[in-house]
Amino acid sequence: MQSKLLRVWQEGQFARVGSEKTHQVDVRIIAATNRELKKEVEAGRFRQDLYYRLNVFPIEVAPLRSRVEDIPLLATHFLELACKELNVPKRRLTQAGVVDLQGYDWPGNVRELRNVIERSVITSKSAVLRFDLPSRELRQSAAGATDPVPYRELERRERDNLLAALQATGWKIYGPGGAAELLQIKPTTLASRVKKMGLKKPDD
Repeated sequence: MQSKLLRVWQEGQFARVGSEKTHQVDVRIIAATNRELKKEVEAGRFRQDLYYRLNVFPIEVAPLRSRVEDIPLLATHFLELACKELNVPKRRLTQAGVVDLQGYDWPGNVRELRNVIERSVITSKSAVLRFDLPSRELRQSAAGATDPVPYRELERRERDNLLAALQATGWKIYGPGGAAELLQIKPTTLASRVKKMGLKKPDD
């Protein structure tokens, strides 16, 4: 199939199945992939000549896990779309929900984020969304059992999330409007994690 595609693209010719007549075409191709084609070429799974023909003007889009600052805007957009398409009352995305979304790895990138938002809209029994994401403990356990690098990355992200919540609440841990309430965890649990990670409020 790759060789046939290359012929159409390179020579501008193709023949219909079962026909001997050659047709001339003028084509422009825009292609997208979630694989690293250069590695696919090295592994012998993708034609080198087709790769170089495709790689005229590459545009690389960073995975969602590398641009967590985009998550709130994308989540809000998908939330509005889902409520409209499903014809349900508007749902609310809380700051705690955003923190939860930003703490996830998103192996399925933007498509997975949209699916999670839509599923939450369907299953939510109130105006506040709840997300069905793998727990941090399960992700850390799975990552630690196979590869220590993802585990360290998850630790870094957890630290960043805790720090963001603390900064957003003026380093208030307990009580209404505190970081524990924002993160929806017990204040004692948060205090323990803050101590374990060595997080300290900066001097004013």
